[in-house]
Amino acid sequence: MQEATRLIKSWYPDLLVIADTCLCEFTDHGHCGMVHTFERDGHVCGDVLNDQSLELLARTAVSQAKAGADIIAPSNMMDGFVQAIRSGLDEAGFEHVPIMSYSVKYASAFYGPFREAADSAPQFGDRKTYQMDPANVREALREAESDVLEGADMLMVKPAMAYLDVVRLLRDQFDLPIVAYNVSGEYSMIKAAAQQGWINEQAIVLELLTAMKRAGADIIITYFSKDAVRWMSK
Repeated sequence: MQEATRLIKSWYPDLLVIADTCLCEFTDHGHCGMVHTFERDGHVCGDVLNDQSLELLARTAVSQAKAGADIIAPSNMMDGFVQAIRSGLDEAGFEHVPIMSYSVKYASAFYGPFREAADSAPQFGDRKTYQMDPANVREALREAESDVLEGADMLMVKPAMAYLDVVRLLRDQFDLPIVAYNVSGEYSMIKAAAQQGWINEQAIVLELLTAMKRAGADIIITYFSKDAVRWMSK
């Protein structure tokens, strides 16, 4: 990631680069932090080592900033990750680099296509101990408020489509920019339906992106971005 960032910034210095800060792509177990593994009844199990993971995440964020990342976007959902990364960036002289926090990241089934493409599914267990319960909206407020107090500059809701009520809730409660992440499962469902001729892809996509904006998103991250720009510029 850091090598790619350096190349991109050397080719296109004005292009905004946002770096995802997590450990799942760099571990053999696929979890978002360090894990203590053990066997139970013949199965591999593990406990996520939250506090030990924070140091590695802060070091990762600093290395991304040194490579030229304009925004750090930590997606790991460890408790206290914003404060740890903010402190690490500030101590390294990157006070100006903002944090786009994955504040409200649900343990969602909509991540499936990405995990298959990136080969990043957990090798045991799941991420429900550190990602959020889809049925719990009060936790969203607590997580977002914690990130605000720890120094986040932007608050993200992920996924977007099934959680527009949470986008609106955060928009009404906080003054920071709200980010909606339109994830791979949402994208893939629309693509598959369009390929079958069941829907008008352009109309559906623009309607959904409008709904995200209407719900209060200031920024929308979506795999449809290039298509949407082309459609809206006609």
